[in-house]
Amino acid sequence: MVKIDKKLRILMLNYEFPPLGGGGSPVAYEIAKGLVALGHKVDVVTMGFKDLPSFEVVDGINVYRVKSLRRKKEICTTPEMFSYVISAKLFLRKFLKNNKYDICHCHFIIPTGLLAPWIKKKFGLEYVLTSHGSDVLGYNKRFEKVYPFVQKPWKKVVKEAKLITTPSLFLQKEIKKIMPDGNFKVIPNGIDTSRFKAMKKEKTILIVARLFVNKGVQDVLDALKGLDLQDWKVQIVGDGPYKDFLVNKCHENGLDEKVEFLGWVDNKSDRMKELYGKATIFISASYFENMSIVLLEALASGCYVLATNVGGNPEVVPNESLFKVKNPQDLREKLEYVLSKKTIKKMNIKPEYEWDKVNHMFSEVLEE
Repeated sequence: MVKIDKKLRILMLNYEFPPLGGGGSPVAYEIAKGLVALGHKVDVVTMGFKDLPSFEVVDGINVYRVKSLRRKKEICTTPEMFSYVISAKLFLRKFLKNNKYDICHCHFIIPTGLLAPWIKKKFGLEYVLTSHGSDVLGYNKRFEKVYPFVQKPWKKVVKEAKLITTPSLFLQKEIKKIMPDGNFKVIPNGIDTSRFKAMKKEKTILIVARLFVNKGVQDVLDALKGLDLQDWKVQIVGDGPYKDFLVNKCHENGLDEKVEFLGWVDNKSDRMKELYGKATIFISASYFENMSIVLLEALASGCYVLATNVGGNPEVVPNESLFKVKNPQDLREKLEYVLSKKTIKKMNIKPEYEWDKVNHMFSEVLEE
């Protein structure tokens, strides 16, 4: 990376930061790491968890963790999220008296965004807001009972932001349905193309997902039921509360000998790189997505990708690779077609999804 002349002091807020959280967590980490590599100073205030240190330096990023009520690394409940907001506010009240910044980069409209207007009012610090999906009203059914209660503060957070970035045009449109006015910019999620590469392909179908009902893994298992897989195998990477149901469904569908549940695998590990690299077909059956990191990783690894026709997926994969959401039969027909081919083509990642380009875009908007 080429370093820039203008050095910024950036306060980054995110209730989830590695090793905690789902898709938005590693994205925030890569952005922070990239901004540091470009010469900026980045301080992250995030959620504490068990024995994680209250302060550490990670790849040049100063990471401050505030006490919070959190039971699991991979998932955070609404009360746990708001415990972070309370603790972070108490921490920042003192911290910002002695630490000055040029800009605040806030990840997630809710819950983290609740801190941003307060910081702006009390300390005069403008903020750039990055949305990741479930923080958009109505996006995730898991939070459908929560959305009505946060609608008013949600609008305030969006309204007062200097800029709102989204990883997909789809998600930007979802926000504009509620708040049409504002300064918006699409900056996609990135991928490290030096880490994810195609290897010698094997007859493997790969699924990488947190095991929740909305990830649609059950639809994949239904699509595979009775399908002549011959010497193909299916590997499912991920963990979550829906795992027992999926294991039972796998048994009911007669797929025990074909499907392997690998559990959680560290995304940075050589094992994960190998799983992607050797897989020929990758399937994402999620019921909603804005800009899926696993799709980018699969494309960079040369997999033939099949994905639901929702959210930002059509912005990433070609039309012939899309299947109807919650429709195992449509997926089954796509699979039969692909498996019938003598040679299954490798797909490629678009250059604009490389982290180097993405982080330069974030650097530019934060400078402005």
